[in-house]
Order: sequence, then C-alpha cells, then structure tokens
Amino acid sequence: MTAQKNSKVLLPFFPSIAALAVSAALMGCNKSNENTQAPSAKTDNTYKADWDDLAKVNHQPDWFLDAKLGIYTHWGPTSTANINLKWPSGWYGLEMYKDQQYDWKTGEVVLYGEDKQPRPSYVFEQHIKNHGPQAEFGYKDIIKKFNPNKFNAEEWAELFAKSGAKFAGPVAIHHDNFAMWDSEVTRWNVKDFTGIDVTGELKTAIEKRDMKFLTSFHHAFTWVYFANAHKFDATAETADLYTDEHDLTDFKPNKKFHDRWLAKLKEVIDNYQPDVIWFDWWVEELDEEYRKEFVAYYYNKGKEWGKDVVINYKNTSFPESVGVLDYERGRPNKLKDNFWMTDTSPGAWFFDQNAKFVDANEIIDILIDIVSKNGLMLLNVPPNPDGSIPAEITQMLTDMGEWLKINGEGIYETRPWTVFGEGPTRIRYGGHKIEKQKIVYTDKDIRFTKKGDDTLFAFVMDKPAGDIVIETLGSNLAVLSSKI
Repeated sequence: MTAQKNSKVLLPFFPSIAALAVSAALMGCNKSNENTQAPSAKTDNTYKADWDDLAKVNHQPDWFLDAKLGIYTHWGPTSTANINLKWPSGWYGLEMYKDQQYDWKTGEVVLYGEDKQPRPSYVFEQHIKNHGPQAEFGYKDIIKKFNPNKFNAEEWAELFAKSGAKFAGPVAIHHDNFAMWDSEVTRWNVKDFTGIDVTGELKTAIEKRDMKFLTSFHHAFTWVYFANAHKFDATAETADLYTDEHDLTDFKPNKKFHDRWLAKLKEVIDNYQPDVIWFDWWVEELDEEYRKEFVAYYYNKGKEWGKDVVINYKNTSFPESVGVLDYERGRPNKLKDNFWMTDTSPGAWFFDQNAKFVDANEIIDILIDIVSKNGLMLLNVPPNPDGSIPAEITQMLTDMGEWLKINGEGIYETRPWTVFGEGPTRIRYGGHKIEKQKIVYTDKDIRFTKKGDDTLFAFVMDKPAGDIVIETLGSNLAVLSSKI
C-alpha cells in the first residue's frame, strides 16, 4: 500500500540526508604515590555486592532508553603521540614497545618472511625516528608533550548539544592509564601535567545544557597494554603508570593492580557523580569480587544522590541484570528484547591526521537502524591533540542536529515496534565490529519505531523515487490491531 493521505510526512532538512519519517496514528594520594584507599559505601538500606541483590537495581532507567544518542571523546597523550604518523594507532602505548611483533593474546612472537624472523612494529620504528630510543623516551615522556592549549569545554558541550546528543562526556582513562581528571589517587593525571581538569570542566559545561554526564573507563587492559614496557623505560618507580613487571603471558593482574583499578573508579564516582559509566573490554578478566564491589558502590551512590545511574559494558564483564550490553562498531541483525547500545566512531578512535570521516547521512542511517532494534548509539568524537574539534566532525554533528530537530520525534522517547523494519538490505550477521560490512540502504528499506500505543514512525532509508509502499502495513498482516 502507499502512504495514506492522512499520514504526516517529515522531510529531512538536508537533501543529502536521505532518511525520511512517516508518522501514522494507530490504535492498539599524595600525588607522588598512588592512594588506593576510597570510602566504603553505606551499609544501611544499600545494595549488597552480590549479583542477585544487584539485579534489583533499575539498570535501564527510562531517561537512558529515551536518550538514543550520546557522545564521548577519545583524547589525551595518545592523540599527541599520533602526530606525524602515517598509520597512527589508538594503541600507541602498546605498539611503541614492540621491538618484535607479538600476539598480545598469547605473548607469542610473530615471525615473518621465508626465514621466519621477528620484526618490530611500525610504531616502534617511528617512535625512535620521532622521539629517540624507548629506553630514553618512553610513554611517560609522551605524556609530558600533551598540550591541550585549545581545549574549550563550553565549545565542546555546545557542539554536543547541537548534535542532538542527550548525554556526553570524556574517556576518563584509556589503556594508557592516564587520568583525564584531577586525581589524588594517581599522579599521572591531566590536572597535574596541564593544569586543566578536563572531566570537571566538561561535567559543568555538559550539565549546564541539560545533558546527562558520562565517563568511560578503559584501564582494565593496562595490565596487557604496557607489559613489554619493562624491557625499556618502565621501572619500579613508574609501576603506578606501567603496572608491575610481569611476563607477556601473565594475564592475571595482581592485587595491587585491582586495587588501583577500583580506587580510580571510586574517585571519579565520588568527585564527579557521573550518570553513566561505560566500560571498554577486558573488565571480564578482573576478579569478580572487585567487579561486584564496583557495581554495588556505584548503584548505592546513585541511590544516595537520587539519580538513576547506568553501567555499560562489553562481552561478559557483568551480568545483563546489572548493566546495558555494548557492541563496539556493531549491532544485532534483529530486534532485541533487552535494551542495548553501540559505540562507534566516524573515523579513527583517536586523532589521525589522515582521517577520512563518514558524513552525517551514514551516521543517521546507523542510528535509525539501532533505534529500530531497541538500541542506543554512543558516538565518538576524536579531538585534535590541542583540544580543538576537526572541522569535518563539527559539520557532521551540526548536520545530525538539524536532521534530529525535524525527525527527532521518531527517535527520542520511542520504543521498538513489533518488527524493526522491512526491505532488501539486511546485516548478514550481528555482533561486534560488523560495520566493515558494506551496507547501502535503498528507498525500499524501512525502519520502524513507536511512541506510546498510538503512533508508529516509519523511516525510509533513502530518498524515495516515487510512492512509498510499506508492505508491513498491509491490511492482511497481523501486525496491526486496527486500521490506519
């Protein structure tokens, strides 16, 4: 059937952004040393560090289900390290110490060529050219070169708000173990090195614009990330950055590492009260008791603040009953009963001077597909090393915001319909890192969302050449409880 005469058609503001929406009414420390001591949660009327008790938490509050779009930023010393690299790496701190390539999953050296010889990584060789030998100029020295002299939290937050994001925040700490907040727990923090509390300034600017505040944590993987640094500049005195010395095949962090991991989380929780804490992978490798303690601590703090806070995680880091599962650069190929999310980036995760960014049209296509399947998008912004935002990213976020001003009614505060969509274009398989699949939507591809029990939205995923035919709304199909 074609679109009904009494249907409301919302045309996109930008012709190049091809999705359109059809709405039809339906019935139916001392800073020289780490201080890992953090206050304990209250014991009265609190959640216990037990998965069954923690399952009582409302881990998917309505505000999070309504938001649909958030933003976070990969930025820090790694951004500076990638200057002048033809092939930059978000894992610079790991790659710069690879005097011979090895599989970090096993610790085994990789051999190349007919004579089966080891070879160093590209970043290892470029680091020597740009900075000198690793034993003389290591990652701790890269940190000293980080100069965020053009960082402006107000400008960042204003851009994020204009994009249509409902929550935003920084990568608080990446695999490099460098804290992007004013810390007493670790001396390796942005305030001590640059005089700027990035997390604090962003929290103020973001919340001023009625957005929720997110912090993300990637420091569980630090144990693996810097394992080879001890062959070069890592010492016992710098173990609070590089971790204690251990073999490449030792994947079980020691107690000191666990204590530091948790103390940093508690410090950010106490001092910045984030609405969302997002975790990168490898948390699942940490001791379960520490993971339980974190979840109980954070949710008890949320109760104390009167806030519905959210935990996002990957893989098997936490039970589904206490957090929202995340797919990195991926998504399911079908509608999911449990709410989920995707973290993705328009280009590289960190600064890349040769970056090629996708445009707003492609990001919006992904967003619509995500929302139709009961998900949410967390979109990465990779600032320049100095803290300015690339012009292409500014344009992309601005275009997204203009589209959402017109079509956001079918995105925000919606829920999935009986089916997520129709049409010839489908993701062949779902899961992590599936964006490498080439997906080109047509005007026959439709995605659905609903609001309440009386409004259905249909997004046409390319500019229609003629009448819009929505097969799913055919009168002979059981998905409709009454006439349009």
